[in-house]
Amino acid sequence: MKLVKIGSANFEKLVNRNSHFKKRVTESVKKILDDVRLYGDEAVIRYTRKFDKVKMKPKDIKVTECEISGAYQDIKPEIVTALKTATENINKFYKKQIKKSWKTKGKDGIILGEKITPIDSIGAYVPSGTVPLVSSVYMTVLPARIAGVKRIVIVSPPNRFSSINPYILVMANLLKVDEIYKIGGAQGIAALAFGTKTVPKVDKIVGPGNMYVTEAKRQVFGYCDIDMLAGPSEVVILANKHADAQYVKTDLLAQAEHYKGFAVLVTPSKRLVKAVKREVDRGCVILTRNMDEAIEVTNRLAPEHLQIMVKNPRNVLKKIRNAGAIFIGPYTPVAVGDYVAGPSHVLPTGGTARFFSGLGIEDFVKSSHIISYTKKALEEVKPSIEKLTGLEGLPKHMDSVNVRFK
Repeated sequence: MKLVKIGSANFEKLVNRNSHFKKRVTESVKKILDDVRLYGDEAVIRYTRKFDKVKMKPKDIKVTECEISGAYQDIKPEIVTALKTATENINKFYKKQIKKSWKTKGKDGIILGEKITPIDSIGAYVPSGTVPLVSSVYMTVLPARIAGVKRIVIVSPPNRFSSINPYILVMANLLKVDEIYKIGGAQGIAALAFGTKTVPKVDKIVGPGNMYVTEAKRQVFGYCDIDMLAGPSEVVILANKHADAQYVKTDLLAQAEHYKGFAVLVTPSKRLVKAVKREVDRGCVILTRNMDEAIEVTNRLAPEHLQIMVKNPRNVLKKIRNAGAIFIGPYTPVAVGDYVAGPSHVLPTGGTARFFSGLGIEDFVKSSHIISYTKKALEEVKPSIEKLTGLEGLPKHMDSVNVRFK
C-alpha cells in the first residue's frame, strides 16, 4: 500500500478525486445521447451492436414474458432463498422512511401543508458486465416500489446470446418490475431519458454504472431527474490500535475486487500500518497524529463506505459528517451492506457524500406545498405584501391582492 502524507499532492488528489471529467468520455457520450434523441430505436440498436457485439431488431429490445418464464428454469433455488432474506430486510428498512403528507391550521384560518406524491415513473440501470449485479435490482427497485412509484423500468446490457442474466430477470419479475429492456451504456440512459418508439421515457433514472453511464446521467439531468453521480466503489477504514489487523486487511482486499476500487486506511496506529502495508498491495494508508486528526481526514475524504473499527465506535460516529454508509464495529464488513443489511448500496462516491445521500424513499417522491388563506388572513398580510411588491417593482402582484377587497 502507498503511504500518503496529509497535505501532500497525493492527499489532495484523494480528496478531490471527483473533480475532473474526461473530455473524451464527455464528447463520446454527448454524441450517443444526441443520436438516440434523434433516431431512437435505430441508434439504440446501432450502439448495442457496436459496444455489446449483439445484433438486435426493435422487437428484441424489450424482454418478453416467455424470456422471463424461461429464466426461472436456469436459477438455483438456494439463491432465491438468499434473495428473499435480502428483500425482507430492505422492506423493513425503507418502510421506516415513508414520508406522509401533512397540514397545519393557523391564525385566521390559514392552512399550510405539504403533499407527498410518488414520482410517476423511474428507470433503474442494472450493470451486467463481467458479472451480473443482481443486488442492484432489489437495491433500486424496492425503495421505489415502497415509495409508490407506478411504473418501474429496468435497463441492463444484453449478453452475447442477446439475453439478460436469468437472476436479474427473476429478481425483477419477483419485484413486479413493469418493463425490462436489453440496453446498456449511455444509449440505455438516453432511451430512458428521451424515450424511443419501443422505450417510453421515465421521470427519473437511478442506479450505478461505468463512467459512460455516469456521464450520460449527468448530461440528461434536466430532461429527467437522476439519483446521483456514482463512480468507482470506495471504502475508508477508520481504525486504531484496537482493530484486528486481519479484518482490516481482508476488508481492504475485498474493495480491490471492484474495478478501480478506492481503498484507504486512516489510522494513528503505526503498528496497524506496518501489519497491513506489507500484505495489501492496492490502496493507500494515511497515518495521522491522533484519532481526532484521523476523523477530520475521513470527513475530508467523504467516502462511499466508511468502516469504523475502534474500541468505542459510537464516540467516533458522533464526529463523522461525511459518509454514504457507515459500518460500525469489527463484525460489520461492507459486504453486509452490499447485499443484505437493508439500506440501499447505491451510495455517493468521489467525495460527493459531502452533499449527496444514499438512495432512499425521498428519491422517489416529490413534495407540493399547500397554502390556503381566508379573506381575513389575506387582509392581515396585505401591508407586508404591498411593501415587498413595491420594493421589487411588481405592482401587478399587488393588484392581484387589492382586487379581492373591492
